[in-house]
Amino acid sequence: MDRVLSTADRARAKLRLLQMHFEAGVGHIGGNLSALDLVMAIHHLLGDGDEFVLSKGHSAGSLYVTLWSRGELDDDALRTFHRDDTLLAAHPPPAGVPGVPFATGSLGHGLPLSCGLALSRKLRGESGRVWCLMSDGEWNEGSNWEAVIFGRHQHLDNLTIVVDLNGLQGFGTTAEVADLHPLATKLRDFGWEVDEVDGHDVAAFLAAAQRRCDVPRAILASTVKGKGVSFMEGKVEWHYLPLTAELYAQAVREVRAAAGLSDTNEA
Repeated sequence: MDRVLSTADRARAKLRLLQMHFEAGVGHIGGNLSALDLVMAIHHLLGDGDEFVLSKGHSAGSLYVTLWSRGELDDDALRTFHRDDTLLAAHPPPAGVPGVPFATGSLGHGLPLSCGLALSRKLRGESGRVWCLMSDGEWNEGSNWEAVIFGRHQHLDNLTIVVDLNGLQGFGTTAEVADLHPLATKLRDFGWEVDEVDGHDVAAFLAAAQRRCDVPRAILASTVKGKGVSFMEGKVEWHYLPLTAELYAQAVREVRAAAGLSDTNEA
């Protein structure tokens, strides 16, 4: 693993994500911005034999931009996002994109699939970890709780889940829709190791993520939906809305200013 991801690295990725969504005219921007720091940090840790599952499939944009930042996708590919005949669909596809083991997007599927990947490694005596990024809203799905029981029973110490805890889902706050707070206590009661971190503090996340234990692990990462764009932050409507040209220009200005990027030489 090389240096910790810089503020400029993350800002460039954020700008490219905004551009990609604006050009495609599609939404789900708020949840992508809450997840982007986490997706980049997890990929910063991935080594040989590791796998990543994006259970929060509607944040596929954060995955595609992370792969772009690592040189695994190029600008030509990103320009096809959400277009006809694209490989870069609104949710991760079953084939054609590097590092995507499963099609995801139906919430509640990513964790069970990740448990299967982790168990197969243990049965084969293979090294490597399985990382699964989840939304907080998808804990409404009973399949996740079955997977939590399964993961602990099978001693899947090679499995880490990361929960993008932004407090909002499609129809309101997670507290309003189906309150599961405190999620950390519930997971600990099932025998999982749990860390709670600021999901936008990459150094803190990486420190927690590299700590090993002998049971499956969950990292609950507190985030902000629409992070870094003032008119999006904490707003449920940015689960859906696309950017207008005026709002796109404002978002770009805010991200550049926060990161200290010039208007002339940074994409």
